[in-house]
Amino acid sequence: MKIIGRVNVSPAPGRAIGRLTELAYNLWWSWHPSAQALYEEVDADLWRQVNHNAVKFLRRVSQQKLDRAASNPAYLARYAAVMAEFDAYMHPPAGSTWCERTCAEASDRLIAYFSAEFGLHESLPIYSGGLGILAGDHVKTASDLGLPFVGVGFLYPQGYFQQRIDADGRQQAIYEKLDFSDAPATPALGPDGKQVIISVELSGRIVHAMVWRVQVGRVPVYLMDTDVELNAPADRELSARLYGGNHEMRISQEVILGIGGVRALRSLGLWPAVWHMNEGHAAFLQLERLREYVQDRSFSLRAALWAVKADSLFTTHTPVPAGNDAFNFDLMDRFFGGYWGRLGLDRESFLGLGRFDYPWGPQFSMTVLALRTAGAANGVSRLHGEVSRRMWRGVWPETTEAETPIGHVTNGVHTATWLDPGLAALLDRHLEAGWRDRLDDPQAWTGVSRIPDEDLWAQHLAAKMRMIALVRERVAAHRQRIAADAAEINAAAHLFDPRALTIGFARRFATYKRATLIFRDQERLKRILNDPERPVQIIFAGKAHPADEPGKAFIQTIFQLSRQPGFAGRIVFVEDYDANIGRALVNGADLWLNNPRRPLEASGTSGQKAGLNGVPNCSVLDGWWCEGYDGQNGWAIGQGGDHLSEAAQDEADALALLGLLENEIVPLYYAQDGQGIPRGWLAKMKASIASVGPAFSFDRMLKEYVTQYYGPAGALGAQVSADDFAAARDLADWEARVRAGWPQVRLSATGPTQSQLGIGQTAPVQALLHPGPLSPDDLAVELIYGRERDGDLIEATATRLRLVDAAHDEYRYEDALMFSDSGPFAYGVRVRPAHPHLANPFAMYLVKWA
Repeated sequence: MKIIGRVNVSPAPGRAIGRLTELAYNLWWSWHPSAQALYEEVDADLWRQVNHNAVKFLRRVSQQKLDRAASNPAYLARYAAVMAEFDAYMHPPAGSTWCERTCAEASDRLIAYFSAEFGLHESLPIYSGGLGILAGDHVKTASDLGLPFVGVGFLYPQGYFQQRIDADGRQQAIYEKLDFSDAPATPALGPDGKQVIISVELSGRIVHAMVWRVQVGRVPVYLMDTDVELNAPADRELSARLYGGNHEMRISQEVILGIGGVRALRSLGLWPAVWHMNEGHAAFLQLERLREYVQDRSFSLRAALWAVKADSLFTTHTPVPAGNDAFNFDLMDRFFGGYWGRLGLDRESFLGLGRFDYPWGPQFSMTVLALRTAGAANGVSRLHGEVSRRMWRGVWPETTEAETPIGHVTNGVHTATWLDPGLAALLDRHLEAGWRDRLDDPQAWTGVSRIPDEDLWAQHLAAKMRMIALVRERVAAHRQRIAADAAEINAAAHLFDPRALTIGFARRFATYKRATLIFRDQERLKRILNDPERPVQIIFAGKAHPADEPGKAFIQTIFQLSRQPGFAGRIVFVEDYDANIGRALVNGADLWLNNPRRPLEASGTSGQKAGLNGVPNCSVLDGWWCEGYDGQNGWAIGQGGDHLSEAAQDEADALALLGLLENEIVPLYYAQDGQGIPRGWLAKMKASIASVGPAFSFDRMLKEYVTQYYGPAGALGAQVSADDFAAARDLADWEARVRAGWPQVRLSATGPTQSQLGIGQTAPVQALLHPGPLSPDDLAVELIYGRERDGDLIEATATRLRLVDAAHDEYRYEDALMFSDSGPFAYGVRVRPAHPHLANPFAMYLVKWA
């Protein structure tokens, strides 16, 4: 036979279940198990083979199986119930969402959230790790709470790499092009009904990007892709891979994300009231917004900067300067040589917006650009906020470390996505009705203590069995692929004992996460793992960046150890870590291990997911665990202090970890009664659920973003933009006047120098201000005091001094020092510009100390 052509015929759900297709294109189904079950019930094997991709499933499933489901009354009843729940979610009664009930004034202020990656579901592999998963949870929770919200990112046709581990344990990065017909993405249509295509200039050439829409509950996420025929072949590959390529590829992607993302929203007819940059990758969006004001609306650059600062927020996730994206000036010249003139800037002034002096020389830092152009900034845990203020205080050189304007909102997780469905059903039976609508309320979780131990243990063992089954399946497939011998392949079916204490370690294999720390004393670890009465087993999973050779070496070390006597059968490395594996491990492990090098873990959310599921954490006191650990809900490795060297920290933490396993963790797990129930361990599990559930829910996190950042930014943006941005223009005029007069401002002060005060006693402080040509109303004279470290304040309280006398060009202020705690304190008096429309007190970067 001579084949003329090939045709792929897709099945069609009948009218009775026709909305399965509509549901497949809204990722709402991904956090509703009853919706997932509608596909799985039709063909469970296919559902697993397509990695839970509902769109791909409907393109592959047999018509006969769909027809059989459509004629099954029980299935139709479940289908009707799911679609009714979906419709109620998508079209809630007016005034019923959290946003409408609690922040009605902001309910029509659109928030634009820019992120280089979105971890929405394993079927859309455009995420690499925690940053993307966090972005996905952010979108889902914004949908749940009813926020007016839109995401902007990339639809990487090749996504993040598929991990293949060869027979020697070396990681191989495999890229496969995504078939858009299998993705839950549809063309993003502009007001004219046509798919939006935007263009940007890259190093003297024009590059186009097509915009796609992924619907996540009530929130759209718009994703750009440069694989369009209008582009040259090399440019079609620009958005092919997440975090791939060299610096030129990286800056190209970030220009498209930031500048192209703004243009995409404009083409869609969207005008956000708040702009949120999730990491520095998207910071170029601020340049495009400045250009809009300066070039399109004839603003001065000063007025444009105040307009942009008023309504923008930057979230940093990286606790070391070298981990933040930065580009050399030659590269910036190539990509922005024709751009800075559109802002009314010369080259030096433009580069100054992002200049950071690294030990190896100055570069254009995306983080510094974001900090200089956003009115607000935050880290992602309390400790990370402290680290970020210390790291970036040079942007505000005259500000104390404690007052450097970088706050924090500790990360959380989307409960419905990560909570095991069986455990959720158990909580439904024992928590108060409506607990799912009060996820961030600790009182809603008090019923956890009333769950019978037998029920919680049975539920956990069921989740553990599902996890082990997935691990066995993945390990068998891997052994088959690397041509292991038949005995090894067959042994995978019996890998791991469901009764043994099972530790989970799954995350990016960045070296600071120290995946191999537990192997520092291998003989001691072997004795722990192979205790015949109390065996222990460990599951590892994770990817190293393709260019991270030390991270890949960690993977190889663990893989090779897993095949050596004493470790074989007790540790395993699971290939190709993704959200599906991560979900199984945080649901089913007995203990969650996390041992980063403090303080390099900005937050970490895998432990939050595990803790939510009653999997106690054993972790270094870094990131979120500094706030989460309460002595009852898990274990802390070490005391949380700093060490003189990395080697000393590694040695101390390894000893502490192995000691905890030997002396506390393993004995407690195996302290089981006659029914095989570990009552003490279950107390830890319950404490974990009850504490982690509310405190680290994304509901809590997003509500904090709304109250601390989105609400104030939206309100200030509205004030600044009113009457054709009259306040922004006035602010620019005020800034020019203040900067001109600032050199003539003088401040002196008197107060106690080396004094001893009792708690509650006071000491007078006076200041004399000579404002020069400025008015005292332009300035704030402040008393600031707090605890000192290395000549700086690490805790600070600032109060305005009272103006008590004015004569000619001299203004006298006074107040009194009084302390409510004991110990050594330092204080000072300063003057700074003050205006009601400043996004933060130090937005002018001007401070003088007496």
